[in-house]
Amino acid sequence: MIILKTDDEIELLRQSNLLVGRTLAEVAKIIRPGITTKQLDKVAEEFIRDNGAIPTFKGFPNPYGLPFPATLCTSVNSQVVHGIPNDEPLKDGDIVSVDCGTLLNGFCGDSAYTFTVGEVKPEILELLKVTKEALYKGIENAVHGKRIGDIGNAIQTHCETHKYGVVREFVGHGIGKEMHEEPAVPNYGKRGSGTLLKKGMCIAIEPMITFGDRKVYLESDNWTVRTRDNSVAVHFEHTVAIGLDKADILSSFEYIEQVLEEKN
Repeated sequence: MIILKTDDEIELLRQSNLLVGRTLAEVAKIIRPGITTKQLDKVAEEFIRDNGAIPTFKGFPNPYGLPFPATLCTSVNSQVVHGIPNDEPLKDGDIVSVDCGTLLNGFCGDSAYTFTVGEVKPEILELLKVTKEALYKGIENAVHGKRIGDIGNAIQTHCETHKYGVVREFVGHGIGKEMHEEPAVPNYGKRGSGTLLKKGMCIAIEPMITFGDRKVYLESDNWTVRTRDNSVAVHFEHTVAIGLDKADILSSFEYIEQVLEEKN
């Protein structure tokens, strides 16, 4: 069942999502070669709780009933999504997708950003650029009267034009009082197909794009998803509310990118 949100509920969703953006900005401040993803996780959890919210990923069960052990999903290089923070230091040239969720005032926030660590190869920077462009092309189609397939088709077309792989097994989702609601939001599809989009629907759009083949596998921890060919993967995510003329982006990369500009 798809739950349409009122304007007041959308504003509550916005507050939770802006907190995610501010949390990811705190992470951005300390990302560098030598830091561990577990250190990033500690900073994020403290910031979320200090702001009166709960990290929604922590304890969230997977299909095997295994609770996620951390606040952030930190997926490094060939890890696509759901990487578990650990004590291994990030290295110069790495990329790391940081996915974060919050629960504030009864509503969920969910957003992800892929960060560079030190000097990253130009071809990987291009993958980052194209994946982020694809996210916004998907968002351009998140309007009343279009369909879920229009979002996925826009993302898929842009990425496959650049010869990148579009992960099929993991998709975006509806969001509200629960982190994962209906409908599913694939990053591929046919224009004019799928669920009809209506004003008041709130969804998380999250392209997961690979430099090489799109095939992935689940690691032995039953959480971390990795590319089969060990090529790097990039993940960006925004939560949006479907609008009559254009989508209302409830999350924000502005806090993150302001920090990154100041660091450069």
